Amino acid sequence: MSIVRANSSTTRGIATAAGSCLLLAVIILISAGGQWASAQSGGSTNAEPTDPNAEVLGVPFDRPGMWIWYVSKSEGGSLSKIIARAKRSKIGTVYVKAGDSNDSWSQFNRSLIDRLHRAGLEVCAWQFVYGDRPVGEAAVGAAAVRKGADCLVIDAEGHYEGKYAQADTYVRRLRAEIGTDFPVSLATFPYVDYHPAFPYSVFMGPGGAQYNQPQMYWDAIGTTVRDVYEHTYLFNRVYERPIFPLGQTYSAATLAEIQLFRRYAVSFGGLAESWWSWQETSSAEWSALRRDPGGSIPNYRMRLTHPVLKRGSRGDLVVWAQQHLSGSGSGVPVTGLFGPLTYRATRAFQTARGIKADGVIGSSTWRALLKVKPVRVRWAARAARSARSVNGSGTGAPLSASMPARAFEIPPGPRR
Repeated sequence: MSIVRANSSTTRGIATAAGSCLLLAVIILISAGGQWASAQSGGSTNAEPTDPNAEVLGVPFDRPGMWIWYVSKSEGGSLSKIIARAKRSKIGTVYVKAGDSNDSWSQFNRSLIDRLHRAGLEVCAWQFVYGDRPVGEAAVGAAAVRKGADCLVIDAEGHYEGKYAQADTYVRRLRAEIGTDFPVSLATFPYVDYHPAFPYSVFMGPGGAQYNQPQMYWDAIGTTVRDVYEHTYLFNRVYERPIFPLGQTYSAATLAEIQLFRRYAVSFGGLAESWWSWQETSSAEWSALRRDPGGSIPNYRMRLTHPVLKRGSRGDLVVWAQQHLSGSGSGVPVTGLFGPLTYRATRAFQTARGIKADGVIGSSTWRALLKVKPVRVRWAARAARSARSVNGSGTGAPLSASMPARAFEIPPGPRR
């Protein structure tokens, strides 16, 4: 999808097109070299390039980015210095906080946007949402778009655990205001399996965000750069949203790790990375972003595996699978619990498509399921019916929405 903005300059358009062509060339070379592989649940491989990252998108997320929490704490609030630093460090997109809950932040304004645009930078608004006031939060996001944002990022984290009806309300209201094609991404926990009650399937489902920017803060999580990529992509790719890695330039992240993160970004599809955050990035880290990372990881083979679901599985991954099974005509209820009905629906789906009918959703079954248009559940409407019902029938969330987080891979910090 290409986004055309009336105030985009010719220079910026040429730069974006050139970057897209380069990305396409890299992807073609990787594919030709046999770097793409899809692992079946039984262990065999298939070279079909089905990963959603194998795309050229032409959106602001395509350019290396840096996130700003407080403009006043980034280069002392000087836009001239922000622009100069961005150009030296090859930053093409600046992510600026535009709101918190249902409050718009004054730092995200037309003057800032116009100044950064004139310098050839893309400007994305990001808002932190809680789910307590989804209608107001949608209004804040829409206001940022009207001010001239090139894209919008939803930063939804632990506060949104279990809040399917609220997420549904937020997404529907937001899209009613900004349209169905405006580029929106979700930036949240990278480890989907750690958060069975988080409504990934709403935020990145039909009508939701078209792009995914998981917070892959390897040092904060306490893992390696390689492991954060492998874990994140394994559980996120089933949502079929292009993944733009969000790395860290805060805490104890080393310069070598920053460079390694950039190289793995190439190995995992070549989509542009961005960094949290401007005010915490040291001069040495800025210097690391200026340097050529050196291409992909030598001899590294990305495997397009998928999470395995079976009887007893629970959580949003099951919700997502059930939405696709229902879309295939099975009529299976969307509960988030993989029980007898989901097992039988899975076996019937597998039989109809010539897949081993074992009732287990592995890579081969996921690939077939993801070709089906998922049903879009009206969680908000269900919640409204439940509130009006004497006996409480109907629900605004799947049964799995009551599950606690397995862990918080990124320790909760101050409100952002």
